[in-house]
Amino acid sequence: MPKLRLYDLDRSGNCYKVRLLLSMLRLDYERVRTDSTAGETQTPEFKRINPRGQIPVFVDGETVIWDSMAILVYLARRYGDTDWLPTDPLGEARVMQWLAVSENELLYGLARARFTLRFKGAFDLEQCHRDARPGVEAMEQRLGAQAWLASDTPSIADIACYPYVALADEGRFSLQPYPSIREWLKRIETLPGWSPMVG
Repeated sequence: MPKLRLYDLDRSGNCYKVRLLLSMLRLDYERVRTDSTAGETQTPEFKRINPRGQIPVFVDGETVIWDSMAILVYLARRYGDTDWLPTDPLGEARVMQWLAVSENELLYGLARARFTLRFKGAFDLEQCHRDARPGVEAMEQRLGAQAWLASDTPSIADIACYPYVALADEGRFSLQPYPSIREWLKRIETLPGWSPMVG
């Protein structure tokens, strides 16, 4: 098997998504801790790996993938089974719907709220909460009807949405009104290979 390498940062939720799936797939890999807050992603050397100057970046032999969603898709297709990312059009589309939520409402809402409070970001906290609410409410509705977001089994939709929802309290966004989401978090945390976020 080619050597796997992940450029990431402990406290990044987007990096954690990738580490979580790697753990659940039981893949061995080398971690290259890269501090984006210290400018380490803006060097010419790093930008040769990812011209966008962002983490995470995943390297599989000669293959380089950047962006957490793209990496989750790659890992699911390359090393997972079709439960992680279905191959039928409807199943795949349902996963993609929730990947969109993870990169819109959850990122612009929950992730930015956390960034504002924990890392002294400059976003408006109340606006972040307003941005988060439609996505969180859609998740609550969906999870009130079934155990997992996209299908009857865990998929990369769940992995993508999990980190910033699990960290919602760090952005002072209460999950108390969302009992189905709280139960879903517990289900994820009992999956084989689950590991907590560090940092």
